[in-house]
Amino acid sequence: MAKHKGRAWHSKMFAAAIGVTALAAAASMWTAQADTTGGRPQGAASSPAAGKRPVEKVAVDIAHASESGPEGVNITIDDGPDPVWTPQVLRLLKDEGVKATFCMVGTQAQAYPELVKKVVADGHRLCNHTVSHDTAMDTKSEAYQSQQILDAERMIVKASGGVRSQYYRAPGGAFTPYSRQLAASHGMRPLGWNVDTKDFEHPGADAMVATVKREIANGPTVLFHDAGGERSQTLAALREVLPWLREQGHTFGFPVR
Repeated sequence: MAKHKGRAWHSKMFAAAIGVTALAAAASMWTAQADTTGGRPQGAASSPAAGKRPVEKVAVDIAHASESGPEGVNITIDDGPDPVWTPQVLRLLKDEGVKATFCMVGTQAQAYPELVKKVVADGHRLCNHTVSHDTAMDTKSEAYQSQQILDAERMIVKASGGVRSQYYRAPGGAFTPYSRQLAASHGMRPLGWNVDTKDFEHPGADAMVATVKREIANGPTVLFHDAGGERSQTLAALREVLPWLREQGHTFGFPVR
């Protein structure tokens, strides 16, 4: 999985998130005290979902397969929610009868909780995409990785009204053994991708569709974005590629856990 670097929006978001995460760390030490063997972090009782049900055990390796079997396709939508583009993506998915996995940035979820709830209400799944989308987090300390993952999860759970993320996707694929173990111990299956449409580069809808058609044989998990910039090309590509995938005999589902 190639890293997505050099994206100005993510640089701005990372800078803005530093203040948010610093306050979160000062207000609650639970991220630094996380039990990576599967126990609940100390202080997590204030979370809406804490204590309501046990954390489901999931595999620590990076998921690529689909729950829908060999013909399944996993549509994944990253970096939101976004007030302009997420509602349009949700409308399109509803029209096509497709369920997707939304990999949310913690600060975005915190800013737009009504959209997080809408994603859940429409039957889609949530994925933790860290607090600030730092694509170099695999070079940072374990304490930093813990803060990025667990603070994001706290933000997402609060925004959703108590719904946990079922997956964890490292920004730009910057996984580490520690981050995978930490995520899995909190019920989030590490999630990769097989087809990168590179929609963040705005290559044009036709190029995105061609990429999916060419690379879907590599595996079922397809990467799109609903935030981080203007996404009209992404919407146009989804309108074309979703019916095409169905015509090829594929079904739409969620990544394995």
